[in-house]
This record gives sequence, structure tokens and C-alpha cells, in this order.
Amino acid sequence: MLKRIVQACFLILGGSLGIWLLPELFTILHVDDIQAVNNSYVAAILGAIIFYLITFWAVDYVFNFIKWLEDSLVKIPVTDVLFGSLGLIFGLLVAFLIGFALNAVQVPIVNEVAPILLTLLFGYLGYQVGFKKRDELIGLFGKGNKKKSAEEEAEKPENKSMKILDTSVIIDGRVADICQTGFLEGTIVIPQFVLEELQHIADSSDVLKRNRGRRGLDILNRIQKELAIKVEIYEGDFEEIAEVDSKLVKLAKLTNGVLVTNDFNLNKVCELQNVSVLNINDLANAVKPVVLPGEELTVQVIKDGKEYHQGVAYLDDGTMIVVEEGREYIGKRIEVLVTSVLQTSAGRMIFAKPKLLEKAL
Repeated sequence: MLKRIVQACFLILGGSLGIWLLPELFTILHVDDIQAVNNSYVAAILGAIIFYLITFWAVDYVFNFIKWLEDSLVKIPVTDVLFGSLGLIFGLLVAFLIGFALNAVQVPIVNEVAPILLTLLFGYLGYQVGFKKRDELIGLFGKGNKKKSAEEEAEKPENKSMKILDTSVIIDGRVADICQTGFLEGTIVIPQFVLEELQHIADSSDVLKRNRGRRGLDILNRIQKELAIKVEIYEGDFEEIAEVDSKLVKLAKLTNGVLVTNDFNLNKVCELQNVSVLNINDLANAVKPVVLPGEELTVQVIKDGKEYHQGVAYLDDGTMIVVEEGREYIGKRIEVLVTSVLQTSAGRMIFAKPKLLEKAL
């Protein structure tokens, strides 16, 4: 169907150009003495035939270009198209008004060139302003709405129920289990730029990164298809911001949502910018069994520590245990005595020393 439309457009274009150009061409070729060639209908038919013959070569290229343009436009979020178009219309209106005012100045070059330049300049500026400021405009229109009744306001869910997931917490995977237990309420929001970062990681040439990216995509499929929780994809983007973490912080600010992460640095940035944040590591630390100084543990020392004569062991949940004077016990399972516990948003670390050493003292 599209090819037929393209061919019809070529016929109409050929007929129009035939009426306009062929008489001039006939004059140059000195065949204007033939009465038939001066007929507009004959010129239109000849032009249409010429362009119809051209379609056999050009129709595929035009068809592929239109399909590519269609696919590109379909992928663009509707908010980008809407506010970009509004900005373009506003820019063209400003250009028209300025051009109309310049018509009062009787300068031939200015009257002919200025409207074209103004149209291009203000059209471009209007589109860019509307496209890049769409999120602020959405927030402005939202604030301008009339206040609803008390019942309607009570029924409306607060934006605090929006939980925005970052890349690290998706790859980590524990967020799916937390959603399944019901401890994470509200709407799960997954930004499009986070999905793109996950896809980029999943396509990495590095095997470890590729596996992490694919794990993250599997976790998202599980949250969306298997869990009884509402999931939304935020299709907007902040093209003026390069870093994904900065985009997440801005999105949380604009929507007044809560950012869910296990990235220690992103957690601190959110706190500095007064953005609500839920740290999965904080939750995990809160529900871990408390280990107090003086308790005994049985661990296996597996490697050297950073300091001299230190050994490192791990609990089943991944908590790192630094064993003082434990280097000589590498590869052995020993009993240790907890001396101190360091617990932060980045995780928990336990310091201990061998029980055998304590007995010797």
C-alpha cells in the first residue's frame, strides 16, 4: 500500500513539474512550434510518465526511508513528540510576529532573507526548549491543576509509593525477593535509560559483565511477569545529563519518588540532595543476626588480608571476617573470637582473632 502511495506522489510531482518545466525545455530545444507540446495536459502527462519510470528505480529507496522514519518516530515517547511540537509551534509563531514587524522596514534584502532565517532559528530553538524542558513543563502543568476534593485526594496514591530502581539493585537481584514478600509497596518504576544500560552490560565482551547484565534482565522479567506488583517503564530521558546516576536523582526529584539502590555512593548523593532512598544493604544489615564482640564463630580462612599476618574468611551470607594473625591458618577451618563489628551502608565487616591464640595468651 505504501509503495502505491509513493508511486502516486511521484505521478503528481511529475505532472506538476511537467507543466512548469517542460514548456521551458521545449523552448530551449526549439520545438515550441509544434502545437501539441505547448498544451499543459500534454506536458503534465509527459512529466507523469517520466517520473513513473523513475519510480521503478527510486521507489524502494523512498519506501525504506519512510519505514525507517516511521520506526524512529514510533520509538520516541509521546511526551517528547508533544512538547517538542508545542515548542516548535511557539518558535514559529514568534518568528512570524518578528518577521511581520520587520515588514514595516522597507529594506529589500531584510524583507526577503530575514523571515527565512527567523523561521529556521526560532523553530529550532522552540523545539529544543520544548523537548529538553518537557519534565519541568509536566511538573508545572501538574501544579496548575485545580485542587481535588478531600475524598479524591485521599484516594490518590502519593508519589512516595513510586520506587525507582537503579541498575545495581536490579543486577543484585534481592529486590525481587523483597517485592515478593510484600515489604516493598507501591509502583516499581524502571527508567528506559536504566534498561539501555542493562542491555549495554548484557552485550559486553567481558563474560562477567555480560552475565551480570543478563541476570539483571532476568530479574526484571521475573518482577514484571511473576510478582503481583505494578511495574511501569519511564520512557523519558534527560539528554543534557550524561551519568545514569544523575538522571536517577533528577527523576526522583521530579516525581518525588523513592530511589531503591545498593550503591553506597549513590546513597550518599541522594542524602545530600534530600532525595528519599532505600538501600538494600541497609535492609539486609537490619535483618542479619547480630554478632557481638566476644562471640565465637567457626570459619574457614581462605586468603591473605590487607595488613600483615591478617587472614580473611566469609560467613555464609557473604559477610567478610578479618582474622588477626590468621594468615598461617589459610585453607583451615578454625574457631575465632569476635573482637569488633563494623556495620555501614556499604556492608558489614567483622574483626576477629583465632581462639587458639586467645587460649595461648
